[in-house]
Amino acid sequence: MRMPSVSRRQALAYAVVVLALLALVGRSVVGGDETVEGASELDAAYEVLTLDESADEPGEVERVLVHVAGAVREPGVYELAAGSRVTDAVQRAGGPRARAWLDSINLAAQLVDGQQVVVPLKPSAAEAAAGSLGICVAGDAGATPTASSGGVASGPVSLSRATVSELEQLPGIGPVTAQKIVAHRDEHGPFRAVDELTAISGVGPARVEALRELVTP
Repeated sequence: MRMPSVSRRQALAYAVVVLALLALVGRSVVGGDETVEGASELDAAYEVLTLDESADEPGEVERVLVHVAGAVREPGVYELAAGSRVTDAVQRAGGPRARAWLDSINLAAQLVDGQQVVVPLKPSAAEAAAGSLGICVAGDAGATPTASSGGVASGPVSLSRATVSELEQLPGIGPVTAQKIVAHRDEHGPFRAVDELTAISGVGPARVEALRELVTP
């Protein structure tokens, strides 16, 4: 039968307990107040042994909750160990999709509790060209009018079709919010109403009203 392993500190503590017990027995034969002193020594040895065993117990690992959305295979809320990185959250969500634009986010950033990780889609060659030239994609009758060279939108921007660069031209919409809008429609489908923008973190009713005449679902 295999004997359980003990640490060096535990072995020393057990030895102290045995010696204290022997001393207690010896003094009890003699009698007198020495028995009480021996009992105190035994209690002290037991306390050392208890502290030693509790020190070997592993501590509880801290956890964080993060929301992974966008171009990942299994978007959702996940629990990871504190100190994990964005790349760990992406892998926990099933890994990136084929067109995931990983270069646009910091995969090495450390996660914090309550954080949302949004992985945007990489724009196609046609979308990238249209965004940089300020034109609509040829042959796409439903293409959204893009921003002109002066940075002013030439017509309402479609929330369901616009690229990240096009959404960034809207007042109050920065790169992070634009990526969140694209990630939201990738996860939930095309927008059905402008008011659905309130589902995007950081976009409130006042911002929706300011954009109402500038965008379409």
